Amino acid sequence: MQTCTNCGRESEGDFRFCPYCAAPLQSAVSPHEQRKTVTVLFCDVTGSTALGESTDPEALRALLARYFQRMKGIVEGHGGTVEKFIGDAVMAVFGVPVLHEDDALRACRAAVEMRNAFADLGISGRIGLATGEVVTGTSERLATGDAVNVAARLEQAAAPGEVLIGAATLALVRDAVHAEPVESLRLKGKSEPVPAFRLLSAHGELARSFTTPMVGRETELRRLRDAFAQAVHDRTCQLFTVLGSAGVGKTRLAAEFLAAIDARVVRGRCLSYGEEITYWPVVEIVKQLGALPEGDAAAPLRSLLGETELATSAEEIAWGFRKLVEQQAQDRPIVCMFDDLHWAAATLLDLVEHVAEFCRDAAVLVLCLARPELLEKRPVWGGGKWNATTVLLERLDSAETESLLDALGGVEPGLRERIAVTAEGNPLYLEEMLALVRASGDDEVSVPPTIQALLAARLDQLDPAERAVLERGSVEGHVFHESAVRALANGEPQMPRLLALVRKQLVRPDKPQFAGEDAYRFRHLLIRDAAYDALPKAVRADLHVRFAGWVEEREVDLVELDEILGHHLEQAARYKTELEQPDTALAERAAERLAAAGRRALGRGDNRAAASLLERALELTRPLRLDIHLEVDLADAHVTDPRTAARIAARAAERASTLDDATAGLLGRVVSARYRLEFEDAANELDALAHEAVPVLERAHDNAGLAHVWTALGELAHHRGFWDELTRNRERALEHARNAGQPTQTAGPLAAYHFVLGSEPADALLGKLTELLPSFSHPGLTLNKARLLAMLDRPAEARSLALQGSERLRELTGEEGGENYLADIATVAGDDNAAAGYLRVFCDRLEAHHRLNNLSTYAPMLGRTLCTLGRYDEAEPLAERGRTLGHEQDLVTQALWRQTLARVLAHRGRSSQAEALAREAVAVTERTNGLNYQGDALCDLAEVLTADGRADEASAALEQALDRYERKRNVAMARRVREQLGATQPA
Repeated sequence: MQTCTNCGRESEGDFRFCPYCAAPLQSAVSPHEQRKTVTVLFCDVTGSTALGESTDPEALRALLARYFQRMKGIVEGHGGTVEKFIGDAVMAVFGVPVLHEDDALRACRAAVEMRNAFADLGISGRIGLATGEVVTGTSERLATGDAVNVAARLEQAAAPGEVLIGAATLALVRDAVHAEPVESLRLKGKSEPVPAFRLLSAHGELARSFTTPMVGRETELRRLRDAFAQAVHDRTCQLFTVLGSAGVGKTRLAAEFLAAIDARVVRGRCLSYGEEITYWPVVEIVKQLGALPEGDAAAPLRSLLGETELATSAEEIAWGFRKLVEQQAQDRPIVCMFDDLHWAAATLLDLVEHVAEFCRDAAVLVLCLARPELLEKRPVWGGGKWNATTVLLERLDSAETESLLDALGGVEPGLRERIAVTAEGNPLYLEEMLALVRASGDDEVSVPPTIQALLAARLDQLDPAERAVLERGSVEGHVFHESAVRALANGEPQMPRLLALVRKQLVRPDKPQFAGEDAYRFRHLLIRDAAYDALPKAVRADLHVRFAGWVEEREVDLVELDEILGHHLEQAARYKTELEQPDTALAERAAERLAAAGRRALGRGDNRAAASLLERALELTRPLRLDIHLEVDLADAHVTDPRTAARIAARAAERASTLDDATAGLLGRVVSARYRLEFEDAANELDALAHEAVPVLERAHDNAGLAHVWTALGELAHHRGFWDELTRNRERALEHARNAGQPTQTAGPLAAYHFVLGSEPADALLGKLTELLPSFSHPGLTLNKARLLAMLDRPAEARSLALQGSERLRELTGEEGGENYLADIATVAGDDNAAAGYLRVFCDRLEAHHRLNNLSTYAPMLGRTLCTLGRYDEAEPLAERGRTLGHEQDLVTQALWRQTLARVLAHRGRSSQAEALAREAVAVTERTNGLNYQGDALCDLAEVLTADGRADEASAALEQALDRYERKRNVAMARRVREQLGATQPA
C-alpha cells in the first residue's frame, strides 16, 4: 500500500504514478518522516578564491568564522535552522523542526538581514530562496526535495549582493516584501525556465488566523454552563476564560452558551489597535447597562464617562464598576463578556481580576475570550482564585472536522480530503477554504497552502468595488461604520456593496458606536487584517489621516478621543517615514494627541498606560526636536521605578546639553535628582539644582517646568522631614500645573497625609480637609480627617470615620485597609493593643510586598507600641530592623528605632546607653517640623529618665512634649501628658 504525498490517497499495486492525481509515487516513508511546505535558503560568499589569495590563512579563517557565526545567528533569530555549511555556503531551512505560517516571510527577512551584513563583514555574497514540499525527519538531512535544489540554483544565478526568490516564495509573502521580476532562469536540472524575482526589501506583515463556527466543544460548553450555574446558585462571581488561537472557535462557543441561558448579557471588546485605550470595554458595558451605581461609587464612573471633572484613579474606577455590576445583578444574573482580552492594557486586566475576586452577593459570570498571548502578558491569570476557570480550545479531531464540513453543506469527496488535510482541524481554515471553492465555481481551484494565502485569494476574487469597501473598513478596525467607509470613498454610497458582503459572509451587522449610524463587523478579524495588509503604505497613511478627520467630527460621542486620533495619526506618520516621505506636521499632530492622552492617564494615576502613550508620543517627536516636558512627564509615569525615571530624565538632560538648551537641561537634571533621591544621597544636589531652576523657569514663564521643580522640592522637604514646606511646595506645584493647562494627579489625599504630620494645628487642618473632601473621592482624605478628630480628642467620631475610610480603601485596592492610619488613631486614643494589631498587619504586608523603605519606619513604630505594652523582647528586633533598613536621611526612621531601643535598654537597666539614644532621637526630630514626632520623642526620653530615677528631668521633658502637642492642637496627647505630669507631682 502506497500513500500519495500529493493528494493523500492510498493505492494498492506497484504504481509509479498516483492513479488519482497522476503525481509521482515515492517509496514508503518512515514513521518519523513528514512532508512539509518549507522555505530553503542558500547563502554563499562570492570572490572567495580572490579573497583566499589576498588574505593570510589565519585571517581568512577568522573572517569565515565570523561570517558563519553571523549568518547562523541571523537564521536562528528568525526561527530558521541551519542544516549545514558547505565550503563557503550556508544552507538553512524555515519550517523545521516547527512549521510556522509565516516561514516564507521569515526566510525573506533573514535573507535581507544577511545581505545587509555582508558589508559589515567585509565580504560579498549572494542568496537564493525557494519554497516547496520536502521530506523532513530523515537521519541524513533536515529536508529533502526539489525546493532544496531550486534554492541552490537560484543562489548560484544571483549576482553579488543580490537575493533571488522563486515564484512559490513570492506567492506566500506577497505584499510583505518588495521584489521585482528578473528574466526567467534556465537552471541546471530543470526542463523549463524558472521564474525568479529580485528581493529588494522585506518590510510588511502577514495576517493571522481567526474564529469560525463551533463543532464539538461539548466538554468546554458543559464547564461553562456549570460555572454559570454555580454563580447563580451561590450568588457569587465566577471568572471563566476561554483561550484559543484565532479561528479555533472561542466566539462560537460563547454564542452557543449565551443563547441558552436566562441572564442579562453585556459585552465589551478590547481594540487591537488600542492597547492603551484602557477603559473602552468598561465604557461599552456601562453604556449597555444604562445605569450608575448608588452612592459614592458613581463618581469614578461619571469621571470615566466624561460627565464630570472629578479626579479619580484606576482603583476607584474598578471599585465603581464592581459596585455597578453587583447592584445590577441583584434581580437577574449578569454575564459580563470581555472579548479579545489579549489586547487589554494591564490596568484593565487588574479591573477584571478585581471584579472577579471581590464581587459579593451577586450572580455574575465574567466571561473572557482571548488568544493564548494573554498568558504572556499576565502569566498568573486566574491562578490561585477559587472561582476561576480557564479552558483552552484545541483543534478539531478528524471526526469533528468531518461533522463541520457536513454542517457547512458538504463538499465533493476529492476536495473534502484535501480541505480537511490542509485545514489541520482549524474550523476557520475549513470554513474559508470551502467558501473559496464555492465562490470560484471551480472544483479544481488550487488551495493556497496557508490561511494568509487563502484569505488573500478570497479577497482577490471580490468585485474591486466590494474589496475597496473592506479595505476602507479595515482602517477603522474590526467593527466599522458605513459613514466612515463612505467618507473614505469620497462620499460614494456603500450600502449595496455592504449588503453584498453580508451575503458573502465576509461582514455582518453590528451595534454602532455612534447613534443613528450603521455598523458592521468583519466576520473574522483576519479578513480585516488581510484587507488592511493589501493596502500600500502610502494609501494606508492617507486613509488613516482621513479617518482621523471623520472621527474628529464625532468628538462628543467618544470618551477617549485623543487615544483613537493619536493612533490613526501615528500610523499615518510612521508609514510616511518608512516610505522616506516624513511628514513633520503629521507627526506633531499625532504626538500632541498621544501626549494629551498620556497626561490624562497620568492624572488619574494609570501610570502604565501613561508610560506607553507618552513613549509613543516621544518616538514621534524625538527625531524632530527635544520636548523636555514630555520627557519628564514620562519619567513621572515611571514613579514606581525611580531608577528608570531618573535615567529617562538624565538622558533628556544630556540631549539638551548637546543642543545648548540650558533651561531644558536644568529641568531634566532636577527631575533626575528627584528620583535619584530614592536610592542615593542626592539631597544637596537636588536642593541646589531646583533653586537654580526656579528663577530660570519663571523668567521663561514655564509653568509646566515649574510644576515639576516644585514637586521635586516637595519630595526633598518630605525627605528632610519638613512637612510644612512640603505642603507649600506641593500647592505651588499644583498651581503651576493648572496654569499650564495640564491635568493634575489626585494630590489632595497625598498632600493631606503629609500636612497632618507638620506643624499646622489640627483644628485648622480639619477645616482644610473638610473643604477638600467634595473635590477628591479618595478615602485617604477620610482617614486623615479621622486622625485629626482623634487628635482633637473626639475618639468616637474618629473611630467611626476611620472604619468607614478603611472599608472604602479596602474595596478600592482589594487589600489595603489603611492599617497605618488606624494604628495612629488607636495610639492617640490610648488603645495600644489595637494599635499593635494594626501595625502588625501593616508590617506583614510591607514585608510580603518587599516595601522595605516603608518597613524601615513601621517596624520600629510597632516596636515602640510593644514597649508601651511591656513586650520589650519583641520590640528589640523591630528596632534593629529599622536601624538596618533605614536610610541616614530618613529622619523619622532614625528617630523611631532610637526611641524604641532606648526604651528597651532602659527597661533592662542600661540607663546611660538608653539616655544617649533617647536624646539622639529628640535631636533628630528637632531637625523636622513634625510636632507630634517631637512630642513622642520627648515622652520617650521622659520614660527613660523616670526609669533611672530622675523625676525632675523627666518632668522637664514632659513639659516640652506638652508644648509640642499643644502647638499641634493634639488635645488627646496633651491631656495624657498632663495626667502624667500630675502623677509626678508630690501629693
